[in-house]
Amino acid sequence: MQDNSEHFETNAIRTQVTRSGEREHSAPIYATSSFVFNDAEHARALFANEQEGNIYSRYSNPNNDEFVQKMCLLEGTEDGIALASGMAAMFLSMASFLKAGDHVLACRSLFGSTHQIITQVFPRWGISHTYVDIDKPDSWETAVQDNTKVLFIETPSNPALDIIDLEWAGKLAKKHELLYIVDNCFATPYLQTPVQFGADVVTHSATKFIDGQGRTIGGIVLGTKAAIEEVRFMARHTGPALSPFNGWILSKSLETLSIRMEKHCDNALKLAQYLEKHEEVSFVKYPFLPSHPQYDLAKKQMRLGGGLVSFEVKGGVNRGRDFLNALQMISFTANLGDTRTIATHPASTTHSKLSDEERMAVGISPGLIRISTGLEHIDDIIADIEQAIRASVPATQIQG
Repeated sequence: MQDNSEHFETNAIRTQVTRSGEREHSAPIYATSSFVFNDAEHARALFANEQEGNIYSRYSNPNNDEFVQKMCLLEGTEDGIALASGMAAMFLSMASFLKAGDHVLACRSLFGSTHQIITQVFPRWGISHTYVDIDKPDSWETAVQDNTKVLFIETPSNPALDIIDLEWAGKLAKKHELLYIVDNCFATPYLQTPVQFGADVVTHSATKFIDGQGRTIGGIVLGTKAAIEEVRFMARHTGPALSPFNGWILSKSLETLSIRMEKHCDNALKLAQYLEKHEEVSFVKYPFLPSHPQYDLAKKQMRLGGGLVSFEVKGGVNRGRDFLNALQMISFTANLGDTRTIATHPASTTHSKLSDEERMAVGISPGLIRISTGLEHIDDIIADIEQAIRASVPATQIQG
């Protein structure tokens, strides 16, 4: 392992598992299901947690360990565990601490599958919830109940790109002794580190910007040693282990995270500025646009504005569908954080399980389009969006 540096890029690149006798420069893939013991006493001590070491790749693996160690350094946490998907991370980050009769307080602006866990899965086990709104902070404290155990938020939110004051939420959680969990997927640790604002646990869908190239699925939960001990127990015995190959990919991906995020954010800001001036666009949301409702807050707690832009073309859902069908270069797929620019229609895909009222409550209008800005040349991204906007102009409007 490399000695810890004060610089993000160095920690992301130089943190490695111990080099083997083969003297490899880059960590090999440890494609093994299990690990041998030195003797019977060694096996007993490992299973008794008296010694640290690998037992079985469902528990730990050197590739996953390297990924976790890097992420702990980048997020500023004590410990972490790598998991098979982002949703495994979201689920275990809460479920590991909850039991029947407990209550979850969560911001209403959440990813669709996280919403399903809170509203459909947890109630089966007698776990209730209350949603609170970003624009009504005074209501948060009154929503805390005697049985509230967890405060769960994501910021920037998916897909409306609303911003929550991490420091303010951290103080609320501390006052009421709540476990404070932040989904940091959209920002990544390069843009913000929730722990410095009081978060106990940080989650990521590593599938997104952490991988950054649309190649694999993975998740991670990071936090205090005491918190991760609970998550690790649940993960070991329920089985959502990250494969060594995916752990190797994600660890290597972190080596370029900083330079990728710089480019993602630069392209996204330029795209948002272009869209904001477009006569065929109803509105644009991007955290580092001065027109964003929480612009000052975003500037305070984020290094840059992120790689996502949300907007709506005039004409509502029908015009939006025609726009998406007219795209030529930009991908239309259910992912984000790729090198390739991606367009998504949240109301019919990622957030389709929400009711119309629930979608509107979190800013997801029927025609909302989310762009995950890739690493292509910005002129090519804008050119494709421009031709799609023009191609989707209604015939009656052209005739008029």
